[in-house]
This record gives sequence, structure tokens and C-alpha cells, in this order.
Amino acid sequence: MEASDEDRPLIHHLPPQEQCSKYTCDGTVNIDSKPALKQSTGNWRACFFILGVEFTECICFYGVSKNLVTYLTSVLHESNVNAAQSVSIWIGSCFFTPLIGAFLADTYWGRYWTVVMSILVIILGMIVLTVSASPLFLNASFYNGGISRLTVYLGLYLFALGTGGIKPNIPAFGADQFDGADPVERVTKGSFFNWYYFSINVGSLLSSTVVVWVQDNIGWSVGFAGPMLLLGFGLAMFIAGRRAYRYKKLGGSPLTRVFQVLVAAVRNHRLNLPDDSSLLHELPGVTEGDYRTQHTYQFRFLDKAAILSDKNCAPAAPSSPWRLCTVSQVEELKMLLRTFPVWASLVGFFMVTAQMTSTLIEQGVAMDGRVGRFTVPPASLATFDVVAVLALIPVYDAALVPLARRVTGRDRGVSHMQRIGVGLALSAVAMAYSALVEARRLAMAAAAAGTRMNIAWQVPSFFVLGAGEVFAVIGMLEFCYEQSPASMKSLGTALVQLAVAVANYLNSGMLRVVAAATARGGGAGWIPDKLDEGHLDYFFWMMAALSVLNLLQFLHCSIRFRGNNTLSSS
Repeated sequence: MEASDEDRPLIHHLPPQEQCSKYTCDGTVNIDSKPALKQSTGNWRACFFILGVEFTECICFYGVSKNLVTYLTSVLHESNVNAAQSVSIWIGSCFFTPLIGAFLADTYWGRYWTVVMSILVIILGMIVLTVSASPLFLNASFYNGGISRLTVYLGLYLFALGTGGIKPNIPAFGADQFDGADPVERVTKGSFFNWYYFSINVGSLLSSTVVVWVQDNIGWSVGFAGPMLLLGFGLAMFIAGRRAYRYKKLGGSPLTRVFQVLVAAVRNHRLNLPDDSSLLHELPGVTEGDYRTQHTYQFRFLDKAAILSDKNCAPAAPSSPWRLCTVSQVEELKMLLRTFPVWASLVGFFMVTAQMTSTLIEQGVAMDGRVGRFTVPPASLATFDVVAVLALIPVYDAALVPLARRVTGRDRGVSHMQRIGVGLALSAVAMAYSALVEARRLAMAAAAAGTRMNIAWQVPSFFVLGAGEVFAVIGMLEFCYEQSPASMKSLGTALVQLAVAVANYLNSGMLRVVAAATARGGGAGWIPDKLDEGHLDYFFWMMAALSVLNLLQFLHCSIRFRGNNTLSSS
């Protein structure tokens, strides 16, 4: 069946057709650098090892991050404000370092070795954290606040450096295990991204329950050592599966290739583009890595980097890559540029999900936490976000995709753009519902002093946001992998992690601006310390409106993206 325009890859592999039934057709190799056999490498046999190590890394990451504020305040005796700032900076660093890990994987080490080395760095960081929390260290004669703080933050930032090699490379390495030129494996690749995100949320759920309980009731050193040992086991299993993996060939430094196009386009800016794109420079046969990228008509100025002229194609003077680039190299940069408007939409989505750790918790504090005989902490409601993800991913994979496939005729059921769009729409719904709940809560508080709305009314907000993640985040992971150049797949998936960091920093700044702007003239503002005196519902309505605008911007981008792919395919 024919793929939709936005699902059709711009990179076309050109292997000998008679070999496709025996070997992979996407240029992957086995551990011995020989063409990968389909029957003995890749597919789900390899992904079980990859998802296993991702699960154990998530146990470590969330085991540290979920309770880190408590550790900094109770053990290091930091103030609440300083601890919150330290945690925000550390988590932001954990989602910025994937750019480093992606660069190392795409340029020097490859995804497998980057993952192995990164896990070793994480384990080293966990060892430092475990030692810093052990009674022997805390009761030692040389112990003081300065040494303790230095040791803890050394362990934390070793962890942040290591996780930068895991977050972008595990999803990319897992997707590498499926042959993009094989129709059956191409469909299965979509399921991998679903179960990748499922494993992340299982790790998050276990960390926020079991690991946090161990840290609070048994001890911090045991709470750090347990996930560390589990990660060590995950690393051993990951290495054990090395002969089952398919490996991508390195294509040189992706950043160098990008800058070569920019420099060549500027140097050739006086040359006129030919009407026939086939006159632009391209290597004969297939390019390195057994792929060729189709020419597109967007960002036409960059095509000047591939214009043949008397200066750059003289036989006596071999052309410099800083003056003449191939069409495939130019298209790699175009592919990255086309992803940025879609990436910006994901930043807007993550700004909404950031409310789960900020304004929604503040709203929950102002509500009645009693549910039956239990008192529910406001932060615990984020569990419903995880539950939504864990419940909906199997439903999406087993029921929605086959149903949509019969209706649309597409391999994935719905396109990447449609899936992301549904997630963005759900984020607007969640914010609108939260605004209605807050308006009702304020009305109840004003009508009868001391009357508080029950916290259970917040559950749909968290559940809808979890459903939005199933569509938007997983769809974006798959989109970034598929639409990134072959030499930049890790960098493509790193963009999703970068969106999380950017969104959290933007949300923090937006909250400060809104609070200051609405409190001018001595008023309480929208988000005062006492929410009964403010209008948090106005803030939620603002977020809902911004989400709608974000969705409209995304729809505009998706139409342009589809039109560009149609031109490139014609």
C-alpha cells in the first residue's frame, strides 16, 4: 500500500534488489562490519535488549530526580528555594546534554558505543551519590558541608553527562534495528517508538513508588545503590545482545557537513541557479552510506552550494567541499530546517505538560485532598499521567492503528503529523478543563468560606495530558528520526529532549512574567501565594488559547511540509 506524502522518506536507499531478501537494504551492518542478515539481526530480537537497558536507566534517572528536592533539603540542608533551583538546573542539564551525546554518536563512536560509555559514566555518578549518602561518609571525621555538597553535585552532573548519551541514542539505535526499505519492518518500527515510551513510563512509575519509598524509609544510600546495580545488570544484558544488533555506518561529522553547505552557498551567492535541478552537483551512483536524498524546492538559496561552475569543477583544481557540495548534502540541511517549525510546536506542548509540576500542583494544594479514607498528596496526581500512557499505548498499538489502517490505507494508520496534531489538541482540552475546574473552585470558596473542591476533579486533566503525550511525544520521536538525515539520526531524536529543557525554562520565565504583570498596582495578580485571592483560571485559559494558536501554527506547517514532500516526490 502506498505511503502518504508526509510518511514517504526523502532518503531513498539504492541497494541491489536481489540482495534485499537476505540482507537489510538500508546499509546497516553486523558487529563484524559485514552486511546485516535479516534473519539473525535486528527486529524485536535486538530491541528487547535495548528496551531493557532503557528501562533500567529510567529507574536510575527518575529514582534520583523524583525525590532530589527532599534529599537536598534533608541531607544537605538547602533551603526550599535553593533546592528547587538546583533541581531545575540539573534536570535542564539532563535534557541539554543529549546534544553532546548525539554529536558523539553521529560523528565518532556510533550509537552502540556511545550508549555503553554513557552508562558507565552514569554508574560512576551513582557510585559517587551512593557514597555521599552512606553513613560511613556522613559520620566520617573529614565530613563537612562543603565536601558533602561537592560530592553530591559531582555525582549529579556525572549522571547528567551520562544520560546525555542515552536519551537520544536509545530510540535511534532501536529504530536502526528495523529496515526502512522493508514494508513489514517499517510498520513495526512505529510500534517500537510506542513501546520505548511505555518502558520510560514504567520506569517512572516504579521509581516514584518503590524507589522513593526505599529512600524515605530504608535509607538514601540503599535507594541510590539499588537502581545503580539494576543499571549495571541492564548494561551487561545490553552488551550480551551485541551480535543481534544492526549498526549504522558513520557518515563523518554532521555539523561539518552543515557548515560546508552554508559556507558554499554564501561563496556561490552570485551564481544563478539552473532551471533544471539535475544540473546541480551530485555524486555518480549512490552516495556514502548507500543512500541518496531527493532534491526539493524549499530553501532554494542553499541550492547554490551545489552549483557547478568553472571555478569549482576544473579538473586541475579538485573542488573543495567548502565551495561545492552535493545535492544530498544540501538536502540534509534542508531536512533539519524543515523539522524546526514542528519542533517549536512540541516546545509549546511541553510548556503545557510542565504545569503538572507547577500550577496544577498549586491548584491541588488549594483543594480538598481527602478521597474516601485516604488523603492524596497533590504531587501524586501526576501518577494518572503515567497511568494514562501505560493504558493507552497498548490500546493505540493493538487497536487504534489496525483500525485506522483499514480506514486510511496507511501503514501506520495515521501520519506523524496527524498523530502530533491530536496530541496538541488534547493539550488545549486539558488546559480548558483546568480553567473550568479552577473557576468552579473559586466560586465555591467565595460562596462558603472554608469550602474546598475535591482534588479528584483534577484527575481528568492529568489523564488527558497523558493521552496527549501518547500522540504528540511518540509521534514527534518517530517524525524526528524519520525526517532527519541518515548521518544525523541521533541529533534528530536529541531535538525532542531539547524541547523538554527549553519548554521548562520558558514556562519558568512565563510564570514570573505573568505573576509580575498581573500584580501591578498592588493587586494580588493571577497567581498569588493564596490562590483564593487570585485568578489561576485566567492563566489556564491563557495556556488553552496559546495551545490553540500552537495547534494552528502546526497545521499550517504540516500543510507546507506535505506540499514540499509532494513536490520532491513528483
